[in-house]
Amino acid sequence: MLQDENYLLTETQINVNDKPVKKSIPNEIITTKPNKKFLGIPFGMYLYKTAKTKPDSVFGQWMKRKKNRAKRLNGLLSPKQVDALKNYYINFNKWIQNTGEAPAIPTVEAITKSTDRLKKYYKNQGYFDVEVQVDSFILPKKKWKLTYNIETKNQYVIDSITANIQSKDIDSLYATAQSDSYIRIGEPFEVGLFQQERERLINFFLNQGIYNFQQSSLSFTAAIDSTGKDLKIPVSLNIGNYQKRVNDTLREFVYKVHRIDDVSIYVESTDDLEQVSAYTDSIDYGGYRIYSKGKLKYKPRALTSGMFIKNQDVFREKDRAATYRYFSNLRNFKYPSILYTPSKTEDGALSAALLLTPKERFSLGFDLDLSHSNIQDFGIGLSGILGIRNAFKETDQLSLSLKNNIGNTSNVLTGNQNDFFNIFELGADIALTIPKIFSPFNTSNFIGKEMFPQTQIVIGARFQQNIGLDKVLYTGKYELDWEPRKNKKIAFKLLDFEYVNNRSIENYFNVYRNSYDRLNAIAQQYPENLEPEWLENSNLKVPTGTDAFINAVLQNETQINATDPPYRVVNSIRERRERLTANNLIMGSSLSMNINNQENILDENFYQLRAKVDWVGNLLNGFLVWTRADKNDLEQYLIDGVIPSQYIRGELDFIKHWSLGNNRIIALRTFAGVAIPFGNARNIPFSRSFFAGGTNDNRAWRAYRLGPGSSNNINEFNEANLKFGLNLEYRTPLLGKLNGALFVDIGNIWNVMDAVDDPKMRFDGFRDLDELAIGSGFGLRYDFDFIVFRFDIGFKSYNPARPSKSRWWTDHTLSRAVYNIGINYPF
Repeated sequence: MLQDENYLLTETQINVNDKPVKKSIPNEIITTKPNKKFLGIPFGMYLYKTAKTKPDSVFGQWMKRKKNRAKRLNGLLSPKQVDALKNYYINFNKWIQNTGEAPAIPTVEAITKSTDRLKKYYKNQGYFDVEVQVDSFILPKKKWKLTYNIETKNQYVIDSITANIQSKDIDSLYATAQSDSYIRIGEPFEVGLFQQERERLINFFLNQGIYNFQQSSLSFTAAIDSTGKDLKIPVSLNIGNYQKRVNDTLREFVYKVHRIDDVSIYVESTDDLEQVSAYTDSIDYGGYRIYSKGKLKYKPRALTSGMFIKNQDVFREKDRAATYRYFSNLRNFKYPSILYTPSKTEDGALSAALLLTPKERFSLGFDLDLSHSNIQDFGIGLSGILGIRNAFKETDQLSLSLKNNIGNTSNVLTGNQNDFFNIFELGADIALTIPKIFSPFNTSNFIGKEMFPQTQIVIGARFQQNIGLDKVLYTGKYELDWEPRKNKKIAFKLLDFEYVNNRSIENYFNVYRNSYDRLNAIAQQYPENLEPEWLENSNLKVPTGTDAFINAVLQNETQINATDPPYRVVNSIRERRERLTANNLIMGSSLSMNINNQENILDENFYQLRAKVDWVGNLLNGFLVWTRADKNDLEQYLIDGVIPSQYIRGELDFIKHWSLGNNRIIALRTFAGVAIPFGNARNIPFSRSFFAGGTNDNRAWRAYRLGPGSSNNINEFNEANLKFGLNLEYRTPLLGKLNGALFVDIGNIWNVMDAVDDPKMRFDGFRDLDELAIGSGFGLRYDFDFIVFRFDIGFKSYNPARPSKSRWWTDHTLSRAVYNIGINYPF
């Protein structure tokens, strides 16, 4: 019995054959559901109730509540602005209603609709005699419960399958495709399987020469015993001829297998010849005829290599789709189109034509940015990019980009401090993308054009002045990409080059203030060992005082002994400074693979696997050994004073999403990575090491603030060469486009098999897994359709930097929480 509007629906239960079911499709399709809750609270309903039912009347009453209010407002704002204020109030109430959720008080119509949906669902599963009964129960505090009792009864099965096909060609094709059918004799009669079989056959025929196959030509009929005694259903597959209108008359034609007897490529022009209707030039190449207006501006091979449609092949829809995708991905042409017409030379054959309209060869873009950060108080960035299409007649993409930034900082130590713009950065890149594998090796045997291969070559340079350590950075990349399958991508960097030159090493302790504060605090404990010229305002000068004090300690010229803890701290500060100020030369290769089975952005049941391996320095250091290059005191080879890096690095990243229905999702991510230096190297370059914490990692710690191991955030940028991580997140709707999340983040970084000696930072075995940091928290996400704005609060549930007995829950307070703002989901 349906209750009146004062009773709120708080529970809905579905019983199937006297057994309750949860988290199932029937629970998703009913329309009578309780209000959504987060942490047990129906926020959406409470928000909805705050809205006024008649906001225009409420606003009018508010205006009349005080005698002179309307007069004062009209005098202060003007009548037009008062009307705008009224409209704002009305629209704000509409927004509250749209964002919130109306109280769950189902109507008779809603219950009937849910009942009909349940019956239809089970009938689609073959339970044609299903019955649904609805019961309601009154609960305390004017609440009530709905129960749907479903009795499925017997499931009907397929008795026989008969094919009625009018076309001999389709009949022959169908005989070869029966073994893959979704519907089988003796199996349950499920409507969904018939839909899958229909789509399979349509796709099969379209890829076996039936280019004009119409979906309406295929249908199924089933004879169901109306008495319900015979549970076996005979099925008929019907495929008729196709219909076509000829001179206002609808005529019927027999389906036939069509072959391609001619394939042509037509290239339009972007210059004055665009207005000319006829194509002025043609060339035969690789079995294709290429027509152009004026001289062809592309190498013929660059066009024919993307053609999956071949002469004398049967028509295949997948060849048409692959050809279209190939030329669309080139970004050289405007909306490529493919036309099929009846052949003029052979009955039943087809002529295929690819129509290409080139885009403008040159494109130019500019960006202007205003910025503020902890490095610069004010910055202006101007960047420009010049794009050149088909620069080498290979349907390639060449881009030249330039980025310049000038700004002001109060921390500048060099140059003219009276100049407002006292920091400067300039960068330039040249990038070339070629739609094929451009390699000294023959790869055509295992990387075909159906894998959409491409080659990327990038060269770049960056120059900084009065920013950090004033780096000069040179980069280079030679990368081969291809897609073995639809959801699998492989990238092979044949060459990955990076050279970093730090020109202002003396500025180190001004940039890395944590290191300076620790060193200066130790120096203050031993004032009798400090020389006056080392100090400024009783603190160590940078760099003369800091360098002198470090040297004095390590050369045993102070009261600090080698066995004292301060000695080890000074030594670690010195080692880290040398590491972060060292110039790096990285030259190696890498192989990465990405598998993603997500069908589209609405698919929430998917997984993603990313794996990558880098091997760096082997070839270069082998050359140095062969040439007997110079060495330093540690027997490491040098190139112009720089130690080339040598290491192997691997990482594995796995993401899995489970949909729980009603837009509720469980998301999981696991990560493992390690980089091992060997040969000529004692550690990993800073830019290639791992860090922990941050808005997309362990959200209870800020980026670079977690680890290594149980060390307590001793540096500005904590990094190491081993990392484990696990993230688990539950996502649920709250109000309209506002969603909520609960999360747990686990992970840390360590040093392994490198030059770090501190046991707190090292990974010495599985017993160190007790240093895995655990963060937990909750967050809000607002979906703007094109991006998701994210706000998360993370708490340190288990902090490995604390003593063993006080690691749990000690920092689990709002005052020590970390607030994260991000764009889109973290994984």
